[in-house]
Amino acid sequence: MKYHSEDHHKYSLKAHLIFVIKYRKKLIQGNLKIKLKEILFKQQTSKFTIEIMETDLDHIHILIDYPPTISVSSIVKKLKQMSTFYIWKYYNLEKYFWKEKTFWSDGYFACSTGDASTETIKKYIESQG
Repeated sequence: MKYHSEDHHKYSLKAHLIFVIKYRKKLIQGNLKIKLKEILFKQQTSKFTIEIMETDLDHIHILIDYPPTISVSSIVKKLKQMSTFYIWKYYNLEKYFWKEKTFWSDGYFACSTGDASTETIKKYIESQG
């Protein structure tokens, strides 16, 4: 297992995230699927990395590696906000979301990898879609 070292601590924190499209619209396909993955990968910083990501028609699975200094909720907020902004910039989604410029449902799923090995989680995510 790979550990990160900073100052006086070592860590290995990984979380499995799932975001669902608002109203479970089946939009993640074709060019939008490619662009969405590109947008999300560009949101990585030195604070967190996306190890793997895979989509289904109405949701996305993401495995992140992050330090103990930032919260999973702040990572989710950044990923959802920026991806919504850029998806709307590149695609006209008014026929799907006529009330507001939204893309993701309000909630999310987050789970630490816990006892499951990272390889098990990666295989599960790769098998999606």
